[in-house]
Amino acid sequence: MSSARPSFRRRTAGATCLTLALAGVTTAGAVSAQADPIVDVQILATNDFHGRIQANGTEAGAAVLAGAVQQLRTENPNTVFAAAGDLIGASTFESFIQHDKPTIDALNAAGLDVSAVGNHELDQGYDDLLNRVMAPYDADSNPFGGAQWQYVAANLKVRATGDDAVPATWIKDFGDVQVGFVGAVTEELPALVSPAGIADLEVQSIVDTTNEEADALKAEGADVVVLLVHEGAESTDCAAMPTADNAFASIVNDVSPEVDAIVSGHTHLAYDCTFPVDEWAGEAVTERPVVSAGQYGYNLNQLVYSVDAATGEVAGVETGILPLAGAYPADPDVTTIVADAVKEADVLGAEPLGEIGGAFNRAKLSSGAENRGGESTLGNLVAEVQRWATEAPESGEAQIAFMNPGGLRADMVGSGTDAFPRTLTYKQAAAVQPFANTLVNIDLTGEQIKAVLEQQWQRDADGNVPSRPFLRLGVSDGFTSTFDANREEGDRITGIWLDGEAIDPAASYSVTVNSFLASGGDNFRAFADGANARDTGKADLAAFVDYMATFAADEPLAVDPSQQAVGVSFPADAPEAYEPGTTVAFDVSSWSMSAPGDVTDPELTVSLGDTVLGAAAVTTAAGTTPDDTIGTAAVSVELPADTPAGAATLTLTGAATGTEVTVPIEVTEPAKATPTLTVDAPETAVAWLQPARIDVSVETPDGTPTGKVTATIKGKKVDVDALNKKGDARLWAGPFQPGTVEVELRYSGDDATEAATTTTTIRVKSLWEVIFGGR
Repeated sequence: MSSARPSFRRRTAGATCLTLALAGVTTAGAVSAQADPIVDVQILATNDFHGRIQANGTEAGAAVLAGAVQQLRTENPNTVFAAAGDLIGASTFESFIQHDKPTIDALNAAGLDVSAVGNHELDQGYDDLLNRVMAPYDADSNPFGGAQWQYVAANLKVRATGDDAVPATWIKDFGDVQVGFVGAVTEELPALVSPAGIADLEVQSIVDTTNEEADALKAEGADVVVLLVHEGAESTDCAAMPTADNAFASIVNDVSPEVDAIVSGHTHLAYDCTFPVDEWAGEAVTERPVVSAGQYGYNLNQLVYSVDAATGEVAGVETGILPLAGAYPADPDVTTIVADAVKEADVLGAEPLGEIGGAFNRAKLSSGAENRGGESTLGNLVAEVQRWATEAPESGEAQIAFMNPGGLRADMVGSGTDAFPRTLTYKQAAAVQPFANTLVNIDLTGEQIKAVLEQQWQRDADGNVPSRPFLRLGVSDGFTSTFDANREEGDRITGIWLDGEAIDPAASYSVTVNSFLASGGDNFRAFADGANARDTGKADLAAFVDYMATFAADEPLAVDPSQQAVGVSFPADAPEAYEPGTTVAFDVSSWSMSAPGDVTDPELTVSLGDTVLGAAAVTTAAGTTPDDTIGTAAVSVELPADTPAGAATLTLTGAATGTEVTVPIEVTEPAKATPTLTVDAPETAVAWLQPARIDVSVETPDGTPTGKVTATIKGKKVDVDALNKKGDARLWAGPFQPGTVEVELRYSGDDATEAATTTTTIRVKSLWEVIFGGR
């Protein structure tokens, strides 16, 4: 084999090498007889657990997860329990309210060995991961940490030195067989956590660092190398993964053949795929598993490698997805941990905050899944809470607030299933915003606010479109905007208003966001460019608690179903200005909220001032793509004939939702009709020394013109007559010497009719012709 090629290890496999009998298990490779004893090494993997410690039917809970690992480890002691990150953070209330200590304790008890760092492990910053989560438990100095498993991330480096921020790899030694693990975190990390929290870190290439560390692990004697990567596929279609234009395709295609398996996460999907690693001439094709267990402890990935203990060669691998709920016993120790956590959380979270008058939902796709690309009643409420909480002078006198959709982790529906109003508890409010962000007030110009809105169409710092290409910001009361998604990137926002007044690009506005957004999180880098940034010290959840105490103390908090960002798209051939009496037509989108039960409008009305011009039916159908287009209408109205020229504003209003948005247009002077001038006798003959009578008719397509007709000869006015009610005029010219005279007739025009000219010829007879009738 050429030295220019990476090292390659032939792998074959066969059913005779393995004894697993599991539903849904797949086999990769082909069989060859082995004379030496085969060691079966089992890897059990989870990802995106997010503190789901309690069982709820679909989520097995931490006790069953631990019980499954214990049972499978008993069946095969050569077992590693591994994870692909996001074990903590964005957790359910029972874990969140106790700083994820119950999740850490439960996974310690379950025997978790190693995990990749996920983006949510860094929600509170690198210092928190290093000095709390990963630090040994201590009742005084570290009561909420103490993970006993090893976190790994080869592509996470200390910026100043280039050293590993956490260990890059970890090896499990089973005596005759060694299994090495490389960790990696998504390269989108800077956009997914507060940039301030990871300012000391550099996120490098997953593929490059993995390949380097995989070679090092093999050099150390690892027989099997597994990549634990917090990055994942966009769908469960195995065939589409290598051809997708995204980061995960690069991982699948470009990670070194020295990596025997890729255990992934981040996108919360469950899949069990295999892909050929190499097809060099004369070499067998290696099939590499690429797997994910989905989310929240629904499943475990199981990979069993058969390894020749004498040579270290991999003889085969079997993989499967193991559903957990109802399939394994609960571990008693973890059951106690969870019960204690729930008991404590019940005490902390049972306090009622007040009543809500309806469900405050996140945006939804037709599948029922959350849609971070849609506007929502919940997102707008949270933004308004944060504006209200910082409206005092000492907090910045906030005029506007924005909320990122990824910071909303649950719908806010209150207690029970009875009709609204319902009681909202501290626990339910905390489930919505579990990140404990503080509120930051900044000054942004109108131009910077527009840049923020343009960044809803996402680009990462390198200009790439991330896995979530569009994120719709929640906005506070009084802030509205229009957009046209069909326009060029950077020019999609077509109008911005605050309390009905257009935002001035040069003026400065006081804006509040959470600390995650303030440092440019979720690729909203324009926030980080603001001036006079001040951390108010107010926590987002505390602000919400105070808001409920103020506005829901005497009556339930009402849901505002109005849409704040509406799409308005004019056709490509639309005029720059409209004449009175002509039709104005455009398409409307994003008129409706998208969650089941959200209030929607069957139609919208279009007004010009106090005059209703018409209505347009609104079609609201559940969406399938992560954008904000739900609620569409085709508007077509006629401008009144007496509309004055200049700037005008159409107002779109929804009676049920209260949505109101303005659409500026320009009105031009009405086009004047083109008249037809007709001379009764285009060529008139008169006698010498006699005047000539010229009868003129002026006609237009739409009405009788007014004005005057002037006769001129060689630029000299000879007569003028006003049109009568029939549009006729009579003029006289002459007398003239014998010969021909050309007379120009000019109609002056009026408010509705253009001016026009024509000519007529007068032939003057000589005395001879008059007397004798001839020449």
